[in-house]
Amino acid sequence: MTRVLGVIPARFGSTRFPGKPLALLAGRPMIEHVYDRCRRAALLDETVVATDDGRIRRCVEGFGGTAVLTSRRHPSGTDRIAEVLSKPGFRHSNYDIVVNIQGDEPLVSPAAIDRLARAMIADPRLAMATLAARFGDRRELEDPNTVKIAADGGGYALYFSRAVIPFRRESARFDLRDYRKHIGMYAYRADFLKRFTAWPPGRLEGIERLEQLRALEHGVRIKVVGTRHYSPAVDTPADLRRVARILQGETGNYDNA
Repeated sequence: MTRVLGVIPARFGSTRFPGKPLALLAGRPMIEHVYDRCRRAALLDETVVATDDGRIRRCVEGFGGTAVLTSRRHPSGTDRIAEVLSKPGFRHSNYDIVVNIQGDEPLVSPAAIDRLARAMIADPRLAMATLAARFGDRRELEDPNTVKIAADGGGYALYFSRAVIPFRRESARFDLRDYRKHIGMYAYRADFLKRFTAWPPGRLEGIERLEQLRALEHGVRIKVVGTRHYSPAVDTPADLRRVARILQGETGNYDNA
């Protein structure tokens, strides 16, 4: 039977929002919201928080979750996840698939997690997969903080960029449906993840500051799985207040179940 591990990287020292995993949202720490939604995913056999700080670990254990303390020196959440797979009880031989779930998305969709895991389970040839959704408007498309994906006819990523891709020369024919927004959740084969984090950062990765390009630069195909679920990230206290309003039902409808 295929075993799937969900890992939530949670770093304390965010530049724009220090300690944000512990920030209160509707009376509970943000990391607890993320963890609870992961628990609702049917295909995750286990969920663990990978953190660099004892305060976050104690918080997670306090609400009944599982947390692993990892090095403070990791350059990315993916590297932090790879360390988890070296720990007793979480070794890569114990799990077939690892899903990387962002610790700053308290509205993350259990359905999106399952959709990504299901794609990996259905095709054992896949080493890595990620999610994509439609853009809401042109302003979002042109925001360099929102990553775009160009994919081939089989649904595999050709490139990820902060620039608008594909570039349309005839602006009068612009159609928002021609573009896909990258949703920063990844699934990996456990053995591939070990190899991925052993590779040095790639040239394109350094230019775009997008670690998934390292896989493409090494010839690894990344399956792009479509989803209608999008969960806003919390990067600042203002983002946290916006998510709180969504949870309270004060701003529109937000189907994320």
